[in-house]
Amino acid sequence: MFRTPRAVCDALVELLGKPIADSSALCIPTAEYGHPMCASASAWRFISGEPSMVGLGWKSVGVLELTALPSIGAERWVPWVREADVLLDGGEATYLCHWMRQSGLADLLLSLPETVWVGVSARTIVMTPGSASTSWSGRPRRTTGRWGVVDFSIFPHLDVFPHNTLGEVEPWAAGIAGPAYALDDQTAIKVTDGTVEVVSEGQWKRLS
Repeated sequence: MFRTPRAVCDALVELLGKPIADSSALCIPTAEYGHPMCASASAWRFISGEPSMVGLGWKSVGVLELTALPSIGAERWVPWVREADVLLDGGEATYLCHWMRQSGLADLLLSLPETVWVGVSARTIVMTPGSASTSWSGRPRRTTGRWGVVDFSIFPHLDVFPHNTLGEVEPWAAGIAGPAYALDDQTAIKVTDGTVEVVSEGQWKRLS
């Protein structure tokens, strides 16, 4: 079962400025539904915290479904986001980016510099200008249409899937502008006020 590395938990506490047990989280399951390898059961596993960072022991956890937000009005959901210390999400990055924009969450987050965004896999990719992801055939592919909050690109799940290897991803990295990182599932990138720090108990490599 996936275990959140202690180093990553410690970095998260540093970003929050207080213990996880004193922090409130919002779980965003939307992008699970956009990924052909995910299903309703995987969305539930993410929400229930087994295995995911939702299960780290937060003071409180709420669910924010982005596809519902346009129909309920900002006066309902914006306070939920403003009151949360951290946002947790996952699934397919292009689908997530679309609904972040459609719902208004993307614009709102830019006004909340103290809110921590915790991403795993596609949840991290959505913050980049364009990254590699694993195609449904298992081969790395280049993806675009991301949010571009950070200026580096990411290739996640290094050596987790058969074709997620440095040999497969290095040609992709050579063809993109800006820095890129290949990360395994025991590695995270911490970004604070533009400063980038790799936090790892596993394997990673800066590719460009």
